[in-house]
Amino acid sequence: MDAVPALKRGIRFRDLVLFYVVSGLSVRWTAMAAAAGPSILIVWVAALACFFVPLAASVMELSSRHPEEGGLYIWTREAFGDASGFLAAWIYWMSNLPYFPGVLYFGAASTLFAFGAHGRALAGNALYYIAFSVVWLAIITLLNIRGINVGKWLNNVSALGSLLPLAALVLLAALSYAHYGAATHFAAASFIPHFTLNNAVFWSSVFFAFGGVEAGSAMGDEIQNPRRIIPWAILVGGSVLAIGYIAGTSALLVALPSSAVGGPDGFVNGIHMLSEHLGIGWLMAPIALLVGLNAVGGAAAYLSSTSRLPFVAGIHHYLPPVFAKIHPRYRTPWVAIGCYGLAGMCAAFLGQAGTSVRGAYEVLVSMAVIAYFLPYLFLFAAMIRLQSQVAGPEVRRVPGGKVVAIGLATIGLASTTVTILLSAIPAADEPNKLLAVMKVAGGTALMVGSGVAVFLVGRYKAAELLRQSSASVSRNK
Repeated sequence: MDAVPALKRGIRFRDLVLFYVVSGLSVRWTAMAAAAGPSILIVWVAALACFFVPLAASVMELSSRHPEEGGLYIWTREAFGDASGFLAAWIYWMSNLPYFPGVLYFGAASTLFAFGAHGRALAGNALYYIAFSVVWLAIITLLNIRGINVGKWLNNVSALGSLLPLAALVLLAALSYAHYGAATHFAAASFIPHFTLNNAVFWSSVFFAFGGVEAGSAMGDEIQNPRRIIPWAILVGGSVLAIGYIAGTSALLVALPSSAVGGPDGFVNGIHMLSEHLGIGWLMAPIALLVGLNAVGGAAAYLSSTSRLPFVAGIHHYLPPVFAKIHPRYRTPWVAIGCYGLAGMCAAFLGQAGTSVRGAYEVLVSMAVIAYFLPYLFLFAAMIRLQSQVAGPEVRRVPGGKVVAIGLATIGLASTTVTILLSAIPAADEPNKLLAVMKVAGGTALMVGSGVAVFLVGRYKAAELLRQSSASVSRNK
């Protein structure tokens, strides 16, 4: 990997912690979760224990075994070979294409609340949502091409978009409870999760919300001392995620009925109702803008990290060599970042086709969940497979060694499989369920199939190049 040493190690411990916060702590999931009622708190705990803890443990050890640029791609490649590594990376970076417009749709809907009735008049305008997504993706792409020190500050500042609104929500909920009591009846039976088609998407979204800690490792050669700071950054950032999600969901349940917080504008709509009810409506505008910033930060974090995967695949010649180019001045993989940003903009247009704004949002969420979770099957399987390799003294192992590592990865595999199955079910209020299922299934199949095709083409070209080189050597002899 001759090109990798030219990358700049500009990501420090603080930057990585804030990266995990902005990529993982999205306030939209607290509203979606609260819409399912008190039983969702048990689902949060289950997602924490059955998915996030195994994921965090696996990333800590895998990033210590192989801390170089590429993260998931390198881990899977080391465990199962080139084909599996490329396919895992392909699905992962393709899965973020529907994620970008999905999270930015949420940011667009939330930002409208800062402009009162005039702003909310655009709530059903598809063109507004597309424009918001495309413009911000363009800005994010240009900033990340400009340099790691420029791009990381957008991530750092955007972390305030989740921390401050959640803190304000908890405070408002406490004030509301003191004056009016709880809006939700917390009976013992209400905490028991009941599986229905209506709840399935909520549950899969809860598990999806805890993903993201693997993304930072894709920038391994741009992190200062990754073996030392990644585990601590995951510990600190993961604690913020767990507290933020459970506290935010609890606050919404205490302050508002679950029916008031559904849809892409659920969180900000809840803040709007609370602030008006408590006579502090002026709080609405800054909170709405901060939530919009949180959505932008989520898109920025995944674009900056995931774009490193096609960069490394370009170095290994499975993608055209141009993807491996590093900008001579900014020291960033500018071609990979630029192409990935353009692909995200295209996804913003395609996701809206043939459905309503809310329907497009739900389809984008479902597509992102299914495709995003498929690479986790590779990640947890790689964790199990690599336990057979001897770890050097510099490697940080999971406490408890091989037995605990395999046990945690097995739990992660099982929870990932269940989440994929649940996320395939369309939302109850989707007006065209068949179209939604076809989009999700067709889009996922297209992602996987195109990855296989690209890998086979890349391997064929590499083999042809090797044969031509061998023939040239033979003729010279």
